[in-house]
Amino acid sequence: MARRNRRPLVPEAREALNQLKADVMKKQGYDVNPNQPDDVKYEVSKEVDVPLHRGYNGALTSKEAGKVGGPIGGNMVKEMIRMAQESMKKK
Repeated sequence: MARRNRRPLVPEAREALNQLKADVMKKQGYDVNPNQPDDVKYEVSKEVDVPLHRGYNGALTSKEAGKVGGPIGGNMVKEMIRMAQESMKKK
């Protein structure tokens, strides 16, 4: 199976997305290295008992991958919605 292309639509947004991920997950109580925000997935995987390790994880089921990615992406979306609502209130 081909690896998914995880590039943002606007390449210049990558740094801001990484910063958002680091900030959001830090608020959730995770120890996040701002230079490597993707590493938080390993901490989440330990918490939810998913055998995630560096490198190829092709043996993970969709359910296991969702247990790791869901809390990260879900919290990022919630924060973006909160930021948008605050922005709309100011206008």
